[in-house]
Amino acid sequence: MNVFRSFPAKKGFTLLELLVVIIIIGVIVSLALPNFFRLIEFSRGNEALNASISIRSAMERCGMRNNASYVGCTMATLDIADPGAASGQPHFTYSLATTAGNYTITATRNTMRGGAVGSTITFIVTTAGVTRTGTSAFTGI
Repeated sequence: MNVFRSFPAKKGFTLLELLVVIIIIGVIVSLALPNFFRLIEFSRGNEALNASISIRSAMERCGMRNNASYVGCTMATLDIADPGAASGQPHFTYSLATTAGNYTITATRNTMRGGAVGSTITFIVTTAGVTRTGTSAFTGI
C-alpha cells in the first residue's frame, strides 16, 4: 500500500486570471459604448428626416389645395397623422411655421432616455429650394 498518494491536479482558473479577463472585457465595452450611443442618435435623426419628408409631402398637397399658399396648413390640417403624437414615446416633436409661399418644418429631440436633448433638424422650404440644417447631435445631418 502506497502511503504517498498523488492528488489529482486542480482544475479551473485562478482569481488573477479571472480579474484580467474582466478588465479586458471592461476596456472593450468602454470603447464600444460611445459609438453605440452615437449610432442610436444617428438612427433617430434618420427617423426625423423620414417623418419630415412625409410632412413635406403633405404640406405640398395642402399648398396645392390652397392655390400655392401654405397659410392655414398646420399639423392638425394635414392629411397625415402627426408623427410627434404617435402612441408611446416619440423621439421628436414636429412643428410648422408657414407663410404664403414658404414653410419651415422643425423636428426637436424630446428629453427621454438621455438622448441629444433639444437638438433640432430643420427644413426650410422656399421657392428657391430646400435648406436642411441640424443642431447639436444632428449637425451635418
